[in-house]
Amino acid sequence: MTTPTPRVIVPSAAAKGEFFQVKTIISHGMETGLRHDDQGNVIPRKIINKFVCRYNDSVVFSVDLHEAISANPFFEFSLLATESGRLDFVWEEDGGDVYALSHQLAVG
Repeated sequence: MTTPTPRVIVPSAAAKGEFFQVKTIISHGMETGLRHDDQGNVIPRKIINKFVCRYNDSVVFSVDLHEAISANPFFEFSLLATESGRLDFVWEEDGGDVYALSHQLAVG
C-alpha cells in the first residue's frame, strides 16, 4: 500500500461572518478486513477511522469512519469565518498512524 496523501481545498481569506467551503480528501485504499488474499488469508483491516478539523484549536467537524466507507474518503463542509487563524486537519488510521495538514485563514 502506498503512503496516504491528504489534501485540502480552503480559501486563504474570507470575510468575517461569511460561510466558506472546505474540501478534504486522503488517498487511502481503506482495506476493510473482510477480504482474503490469494492464499485465503484475511487481509487485515487498515482504514482511516477518524477525521477531525479544528479551527483555532476548537473542533468544528469530526467524523468516525467504519468499514463501509469507500477508498479515498472525501469530505466537504461549510465553516463560518469568525477570526483569522489556523485550520488543522487530522486523519487517524488503524494502527495509530496520523496524517495532518494545517492551513492559515485570514478573516477580514
